[in-house]
Amino acid sequence: MADEGVYTSRIRIERVKGPVRRAYLPAEPEPVMFGVHSGIAEHYGVSADAFPPHATTLDYIVAATAG
Repeated sequence: MADEGVYTSRIRIERVKGPVRRAYLPAEPEPVMFGVHSGIAEHYGVSADAFPPHATTLDYIVAATAG
């Protein structure tokens, strides 16, 4: 095993309001928005009308592992 990491991801997350987050990711020219939608909002007790729907961090994890 190498003594050093091969890659360090440098990201920044800003909380916008409630469950909405803005993520600054490498190689993305614009921030990525995270939030809640449909059943996820319901699970966390967030009104579906309270915030615009956005993909959750869980959605991104599933997409990343499926790729």
